[in-house]
Amino acid sequence: MTVTLAIVGAGARGTAYARIAAAEGTGKVVAVVDPDPARRAAAATEFAIPAEHVYPGWEDLAAQPRLADAAIIATPDRLHADPAVALAERGYALLLEKPMAPTPADAERIVAAVIRNDVLLAVCHVLRYTPYSRRLKAIVDSGRVGQIVSVEHLEPVGWWHQAHSYVRGQWAVEAESSAMLLAKSSHDIDWLGHIIGRPVTRVSSFGGLFHFRPENRPPGATARCLDCPVERSCTYSAVRIYGRFLDDPVYRQWPLGVLTDDPTPAGLRKALEDGPYGTCVYTGRNDVVDHQVVNLEYDGGVTASFTMTAFTALDFRKTRIFGTLGSIDGDGRTLTIHDFLTDTRETIDFDPDGGASAADGHGGADTELIRAFLAAVATGDHALITSGPQESIASHHVVWAAEHARQTGTVVAVSAPATVTPPQHLPA
Repeated sequence: MTVTLAIVGAGARGTAYARIAAAEGTGKVVAVVDPDPARRAAAATEFAIPAEHVYPGWEDLAAQPRLADAAIIATPDRLHADPAVALAERGYALLLEKPMAPTPADAERIVAAVIRNDVLLAVCHVLRYTPYSRRLKAIVDSGRVGQIVSVEHLEPVGWWHQAHSYVRGQWAVEAESSAMLLAKSSHDIDWLGHIIGRPVTRVSSFGGLFHFRPENRPPGATARCLDCPVERSCTYSAVRIYGRFLDDPVYRQWPLGVLTDDPTPAGLRKALEDGPYGTCVYTGRNDVVDHQVVNLEYDGGVTASFTMTAFTALDFRKTRIFGTLGSIDGDGRTLTIHDFLTDTRETIDFDPDGGASAADGHGGADTELIRAFLAAVATGDHALITSGPQESIASHHVVWAAEHARQTGTVVAVSAPATVTPPQHLPA
């Protein structure tokens, strides 16, 4: 079965998911929604979408009889809830970019709508779906390292990625998107809960905006990198960061594709002259954190620490799991299991499909998610999706609790969200 898809939001993420679905041969894009005429036209051309199924707003799509089996919702964070609810009411299966929504009320509206209408919801917590994560989860669940006692987990965001997305870019201002922990690291809070397999009971958190502040602007720096006298010695020079991607076919799509539709020296220069990506990182427009730690206590006393930091190379997450019978060290490429009884180590090597960035599909994670989603829609087997409504709303509530803890300097108890038992879905 070929699953038909409507794309709601034809930016970098929506287009990337659509391309994977088309490349897999089991998905076909038949409708697109985007307020930007150029993006609409580009998507319509790339996916051969008929003109009558090209819309400027999600309301236009929702007003029609259902045109596709599923909808991919990749609008900005604060514009997820309304199209998700409306399209669930129309009977679309939903692939929803994370975060579900910036507020608990909107996220819970989405969950209620998909359960009420008995439609599939997959939230794009792509880390769950990689061969690396699946193997790690199987090892933990097998009891090979005994009971998990504690976990250390690091998200190395990457110095230039932080500058691109969270200082100059779309997620720089919390009021316009969401908190950094929700926008970026909800992946990690969700993944930790998935691997540990227990609900969170209490959280604390610390962090803030340490570096990307006006008081750290180098003497003599100007508002834009192109005319800045200290640009050559600035680590966060937009000229240097983006210029090195011009000859890279992968990174021309992202991040350069976010800046310009003309990935040439002239096109890049114009983007840096006119757009936000050419501005100094020390202007003070941004307000999301550039480093944060979250301490988590799970049911039964299991603990975990999570660190997000901008000040790294962009790389795969690093994780250390400490069990009563052994430990596991993982870096996205390998898992090393230490057996305490025999005092021996086994290393399992993986071959991720590319690097850790969005340009590389998060090391193949995006592809694995799309495969699982298309199969779940085609077969009706919702068990193929592990990031469904209940799992995702639970991990989002942990993120909101952690942000409250950070802002108030308190330890916050996490209450389990109310659950509604959805109908059972079996393979066709």
